[in-house]
Amino acid sequence: MIAVVFILLIVYVFTIATLVFGFTKLKQIDSEILVPKTTFSIVVPFRNEAENLPQLLHSISKLNYPKELFEVILVDDESEDEFRLLDSARSDMNITIIKNIRKSNSPKKDAIETAIEIAENDWIITTDADCLVQKEWLLTFDNYVQSTNKKMVAAGVTYLPKKGFLSAFQALDFMSLQGATIGSFGIGKPFMCNGANFAYSKAFFQELNGFEGNENIASGDDVFLLQKAILKEPKSVGFLYDSKSIVATQTVNTWEKLFMQRVRWAAKSTGYSSVFGKTLALIVFVTNLFWVLGFGFWVLGTLDQNYFMLFIGSKFLIDLILLQKTASFFKTKLNWILASSLLYPFFSSSVALYSLFGKYEWKDRTFKK
Repeated sequence: MIAVVFILLIVYVFTIATLVFGFTKLKQIDSEILVPKTTFSIVVPFRNEAENLPQLLHSISKLNYPKELFEVILVDDESEDEFRLLDSARSDMNITIIKNIRKSNSPKKDAIETAIEIAENDWIITTDADCLVQKEWLLTFDNYVQSTNKKMVAAGVTYLPKKGFLSAFQALDFMSLQGATIGSFGIGKPFMCNGANFAYSKAFFQELNGFEGNENIASGDDVFLLQKAILKEPKSVGFLYDSKSIVATQTVNTWEKLFMQRVRWAAKSTGYSSVFGKTLALIVFVTNLFWVLGFGFWVLGTLDQNYFMLFIGSKFLIDLILLQKTASFFKTKLNWILASSLLYPFFSSSVALYSLFGKYEWKDRTFKK
């Protein structure tokens, strides 16, 4: 038992330390502001987002980017509420609202492909209806594309700050995912990104045959496309390490919604083509599961307290280093860190196990794994 504890601990600490090292390798491109020339089609799939869309569109209207170089395509995925676009919004920007054309088990992938069919510009950039973008959002993407000639670009996503333990727990969990994302790019083994802030050349999307091959999985419009790109042309994919490119999104307001959201995300891991991504997911799962089992063994008196404390203390410290680096980049605070770290192994293990066998709800619809 003790040998297993130490082996698992060494593997986990080494893995997270590797991500921390990768994080330090990424640097912001230090170049003069270039004249904007990249044309973007901003694609926003939505369902029942009448409350959030006006705020997103308002933030887009404030972009420091020539309006003739971008368009907004809103894809309505069978919304049951009523969203009306104000005339003032239409006059400020080139906005199109279309209906989603369903053809697979993934509403979001279908929505993006529906939008790409009519997109007029060279680059697709996706975000979510409950997000807010910064003034320099498109400008930083444009400068990065011009400076690096990348064909696919991932960027950071953070939560809008809210009070309370639920929001703090979500933020810490999300920061760990963002930290793993950035760290994996830094070591040249990217496997994960977030569709709320993801851009790619339309020609490259078509060259990859879009989402072909994973239409049966409801989510993964971001991760699977990224991994296809890495397999085909790894040097054409990059992470935009610039705080001005970060998009902010909303936390969910109940534990049930959080659980189902994380189950949806976890369900994608079994379909990864990235060996590194699968290995990392397995290491994290086993470590968190052992944390839970170790707690039970300690309570029953079959695991020495000193060994258990060494295990959870070492895990906490290496996790904290990655979280602190991530929080520094996103310019946010680590709240409720101790309480969250105690709850997280139980929550994460439950999500991972449930995702292997259970169904999950998303936008008032139920999906099978």
